[in-house]
Amino acid sequence: MDLDAFTAVNQQDWDRLRTLSKRRRLSSAEIDELVELYGRASTHLSVVQAQDPDGPHASGLSLVVAAARTRLTSATENPGSVVREFVSRQLPAAFYRIRWMTVILGVLFCAVGTAYATWVATSPEVLASLMTPEEQEAFVQEDFVQYYSENPAGSFASLVWTNNAWIAAQEVAFGITGFFVPYVLYTNAQNIGMSAGVMAAHDELDTFFLFILPHGFMELTAIFIAGAAGLQIFWALVAPGRQTRMASVGSAGRSLITVAIGLVGVLFVSALVEAFVTPADWPDPVRLGIGAAVLAGYWVYTLLLGRRAVRDGVTGDLSRTDSGAHQLTA
Repeated sequence: MDLDAFTAVNQQDWDRLRTLSKRRRLSSAEIDELVELYGRASTHLSVVQAQDPDGPHASGLSLVVAAARTRLTSATENPGSVVREFVSRQLPAAFYRIRWMTVILGVLFCAVGTAYATWVATSPEVLASLMTPEEQEAFVQEDFVQYYSENPAGSFASLVWTNNAWIAAQEVAFGITGFFVPYVLYTNAQNIGMSAGVMAAHDELDTFFLFILPHGFMELTAIFIAGAAGLQIFWALVAPGRQTRMASVGSAGRSLITVAIGLVGVLFVSALVEAFVTPADWPDPVRLGIGAAVLAGYWVYTLLLGRRAVRDGVTGDLSRTDSGAHQLTA
């Protein structure tokens, strides 16, 4: 066979394949054309290699076919589109799917905290077992309030962010056990409730809420979100539905990654509020209003964008490309 003639006849197809392989984005028709030309060029390469495996014709066509194969198997999306898709659809959908569990955990947390606060505030013997009168006085008059301003705001924000992220990470990592999330939330509710009880026993409950709520609105909600996500994996293991247990846990786990990434930003915002707003010498309504606005922003984001995304079929799971599959960008 005359390889020069064979090349001349098919060169136009090979050039077109090379052009399509280099394009960042392809229309649906171009994707179909790329697939067709790739199959045709692969056949041509077999023919050429059978005649002259080490010749220039085989080498050149091999590069064209390899580039097309790479385009077909590892095409990537525009980074801006990926970020926009994640923020506007995947993340709110993941938050939306666990909204009820988030609320349930929040209600139970508040119930446990209130029970402990009432117990400590109304039981002098319990209060005395926790702290001496001198320690109570120091806690109420100095320690509780000074905690939020004793360190520079920047370093305090970093400390708070790290601590809260650690708690959330534990809930995420060990949620599959089924008992770790309830344990973490219970112990934290117990500690907060006892602190509130000590403050209430000294008629400083208003001070407690004025310094807890500005950042606590969002900070605690983030902990509830992490807990809800962790329990979602546990439930996927217990009740996989029509999926295999492995597939069910895998899907829940990938959605959990989406939530975990989102919580980085949520906890960062709450840490900034705790470091810069909670101890600020501003009117109480302003500090509380900022905290409430941050919380309201989260729920508006989750309920509006999340409902819309879920209605469109978005589950919060990673895209096929991000989860290890490959697809062309149309």
